[in-house]
Amino acid sequence: MSAESVARRPPPQPTNIVTLLKPRRFGDSRGWFCETFSEAAAAAAGITARFVQDNQSYSSLAGTIRGLHFQRPPHAQAKLVRCLRGSVMDYAVDVRRGSPTYGRFIATKLTAAGGEQLFIPEGFAHGFLTLEPDVEVAYKVSDVYAPHCDGGIAWNDPDIGIDWPLPPGAEAILSDKDRALPTLRGFDSPFAYDGQPLQPL
Repeated sequence: MSAESVARRPPPQPTNIVTLLKPRRFGDSRGWFCETFSEAAAAAAGITARFVQDNQSYSSLAGTIRGLHFQRPPHAQAKLVRCLRGSVMDYAVDVRRGSPTYGRFIATKLTAAGGEQLFIPEGFAHGFLTLEPDVEVAYKVSDVYAPHCDGGIAWNDPDIGIDWPLPPGAEAILSDKDRALPTLRGFDSPFAYDGQPLQPL
């Protein structure tokens, strides 16, 4: 393929869809190598967010829930989430006003062994549950942390109805801040629907 034909190729259309990525690993007797982020590969999947900050969390106990979080405009964040150690169930909830899938969620398992990544656009609340002890999660974000824009929805909101796969007999482990998050009812969403409903992964 010539450079001219590549140059004429139309650019990928940006997406506001929750997207699961599975970067390829190249293995040999020593282990494996992987490009954990490629701007070109992300763009080919329609992800055009520019990431400006990397975050990492450690959770010592299985059954830890972090979420459901978002940042309001003007510092709304898209996220690209992966698990560095252990495994999590990762969730994205549509909180865009006027969306036909408002309040619905999508979930997928992210594992260090598999290297899966979940792209979560602006307008979605994000949270995860640790499925084992000593879990580390890393995520790229498209805007810096802005405390005055910090927001979230209650993890156990009945109108969302997430059935968190907690260990048998275990109670959810949450921060005091996350336990105090409000429900969707009465939530005045600052996010507008962009015409792309939540779709299966």
